[in-house]
Amino acid sequence: IFIDVKNASFSEIGIGITANAILLIFHFNTLFLKHRPKPTDLIIVHLALIHIVMLLTMGFMTADIFGSQKLWDDIKCKSVIYFYRLMRGLSFCTTCLLSVTQAITLSPRSSYLAKFKHKSSHQNMYSIFFLWVFNTAINSNFLISTIATPNVTSACLLFVTESCSLCPVSYFFRYIYFALVAFQEVSMMGLMALSSGYMVILLYQHKRQTQHLHSTNLSSKTSPEKKATATILLLMSFFVVMYFLDFIVSSSSRMLWNNDPVRLCVQMIVGNGYATISPLLQSNTYTLNGPGWLSSKHQHSPQQD
Repeated sequence: IFIDVKNASFSEIGIGITANAILLIFHFNTLFLKHRPKPTDLIIVHLALIHIVMLLTMGFMTADIFGSQKLWDDIKCKSVIYFYRLMRGLSFCTTCLLSVTQAITLSPRSSYLAKFKHKSSHQNMYSIFFLWVFNTAINSNFLISTIATPNVTSACLLFVTESCSLCPVSYFFRYIYFALVAFQEVSMMGLMALSSGYMVILLYQHKRQTQHLHSTNLSSKTSPEKKATATILLLMSFFVVMYFLDFIVSSSSRMLWNNDPVRLCVQMIVGNGYATISPLLQSNTYTLNGPGWLSSKHQHSPQQD
């Protein structure tokens, strides 16, 4: 089991870094070479870069868990654990920003969200900067609680890697941290649910209009709107499933306070599943949903009718 978990961890890291690197290069070229890049290109580049850094730090942690390198000092422990937690928080928030931006992109000109279309690129830059500031502050407690503990065992320490552990902090700081994390996760999940539901409604309405306007022979084929709707639902469903699986595994680990390296690697595999699979789903979703393809058709449909 020990060897199988180790191989699974490094396989996930390799696949995830490769997929995100391909996604990063594709959208990076689109962002800087196209005259008018899509509003989502910057966010996808940012998300892919976050996932690459997160998977790289996971690789360092996995190698240390299985004793594949020299023991770390206190500075390296704090840096690696802090960057890993920071990238996880940014991944969550950037996914929400991507969903909201895509909903604005798909909104018809008659909607309230249409006025944000031309401003979305600048707003995305400000939003990304705010997400960095917020997550940098909220995860700063790991710079305090993470310590280097080579060859040290203690009931009050939570094992993270072979070299690093988390020491308990005061109840005051613990409650502040959990309150901020809960606020972040609840608000982001709510925005993702609203934006995804809004996109599904738009795509469903557009599908009904195209079926009314076109012949039954064309309507019998699988439309791009139907594929886009299915992909959006798949991406959202996959994120929610992986989020709750990670929550269950992490909660059980905290309750058991179990210093088992195999259990920790399984937790990391589950927690990084979204970073590995999401670039494959995003490539399908955002190739289908070009900017304005829905809104432009949506505007012409009343005139044709």
